[in-house]
Amino acid sequence: MGIYGDIGVIDRNTFFKEVTIKICSSLKIKTALKGAFDYLRQNIPLDSLALTIRDTNLAALRRVAQVATNRVELADEVFVLPEELWSKVQAWEVRAPTIMSADHDEVIRAIAPYIKLEGNSAILIPLWVENEWLGGLILRVRGEGVYDSSHVELLATVTEPFSIALANALAHERLLRYRDTLLDDNSFLNRELLSHTSDEIIGGNTGLRNVMEMVRQVAPLNNSVLLLGETGTGKEVIANVIHFGSPRRDGPFIKVNCGAIPESLIDSELFGHEKGAFTGAVAEKRGRFERAGGGTIFLDEIGELPLQAQVRLLRVLQNREIERVGGSRPIPLDIRVIAASHRNLETMVSENRFREDLWFRLNVFPVIIPPLRQRKEDIPALTRYFVMRKSKELGISGSPAIVPGALQRLTDYSWPGNVRELENIVEREMIRYRGEQLLFDSLLPAEDGRWKKEPPEDSRRQAPLKLDAILFQHISKVLKMTNGKIHGRDGAAALLGVEPNTLRARMDKLGIDYRRKRNAS
Repeated sequence: MGIYGDIGVIDRNTFFKEVTIKICSSLKIKTALKGAFDYLRQNIPLDSLALTIRDTNLAALRRVAQVATNRVELADEVFVLPEELWSKVQAWEVRAPTIMSADHDEVIRAIAPYIKLEGNSAILIPLWVENEWLGGLILRVRGEGVYDSSHVELLATVTEPFSIALANALAHERLLRYRDTLLDDNSFLNRELLSHTSDEIIGGNTGLRNVMEMVRQVAPLNNSVLLLGETGTGKEVIANVIHFGSPRRDGPFIKVNCGAIPESLIDSELFGHEKGAFTGAVAEKRGRFERAGGGTIFLDEIGELPLQAQVRLLRVLQNREIERVGGSRPIPLDIRVIAASHRNLETMVSENRFREDLWFRLNVFPVIIPPLRQRKEDIPALTRYFVMRKSKELGISGSPAIVPGALQRLTDYSWPGNVRELENIVEREMIRYRGEQLLFDSLLPAEDGRWKKEPPEDSRRQAPLKLDAILFQHISKVLKMTNGKIHGRDGAAALLGVEPNTLRARMDKLGIDYRRKRNAS
């Protein structure tokens, strides 16, 4: 046996232990294969050790790693097989180490040119895990007839650890590829979000131009920002712009609605907890502040925070560290805090419902976002944007047209719910008039010029109207809009989505006069 010694005197338990240690020494396939190669070569003839796997996506054999005596590690190689040969490889059932010979097996004979059997001796160790054939390890040495049954029997003792260890290594490499893919996707999405500059924020150059100027000033810095404004004005949109315009743009952007977390859970959600901190804490948990490390945390509706959580938040802003619930060690943080509220925090301070020291910490750079009624010039652009977006969400091909005068009707409205109310109105209108022109007639003004407002449901004591009464009111309203016109594109029938004759028949039944009024001469 030369330098390899006598196979018969090798202690198989020692051989099994050493090979297992070498092959399990690393989750990096080439590192593990190199350790196994160095040990195997001390005991059996060996010039190269290669791992070849089945690639079902390519219908091919793929050599993912190879170690040779000259220490050269070959690059990934793919051997695409003919369809008939691939079918035979798929059905192959070799489970024990075997000497590879062109005369021994039909599949081996077919793949011999791919693995360069001519002039060499080779042993295949098939790798099986839970009845799935992953591929095989191929041991090769120069010269024909070098390997015999004693080598096969010795290698049979380490087939199982080879299979498990290399299956784990392959799974680890797949996870690394998935991780790299996710990181690449995250980077791409961040770049896409970052591309939304103030020019693309609707109203960034008109009603929100002062806000966007303040955003440009504060975004590159690291200080806390307080966003103030009524509900529905778009505070979260502005927080997004600040984060993605900052040096932290590649870090996480964690959003927290402080009013949506139960008071009993808010400490655990924000600051995390240690294992056993309370009943049900079966494992440690990172809170939102830890998850925002290296990035930004957006605390929406911060006025809803209970006083105990306000104390903890103050420590975050002062010391840039937290303690988990049930923990005793401080955890340093590298985060930026953006807070938002629709409440008057100064009034809450005077009523002892919000800590004064926290208010001073947050109010370093307040950004006040104006309500929609104070930037009415943005309403037409916002309406068209929502129509386009809702068309995609509702599966409507092409954005429906807006009838003349409807945008003026929207502009004249006071919008107590701000941008969010406008979005909801657009969606409701598109559901009501699916694919048709949008009227926005739910915002019709009363005859005295004031906006109609339905009384609260619980204040209406009269019996509900019958269906005919409702139809009478609705048809009369539409006829008033069209000045009695029934036919044509702008007629009442088109607006109601019915045939003119059908509408006349309904009006006859309800007692509505459909003769069009004419102006007196």
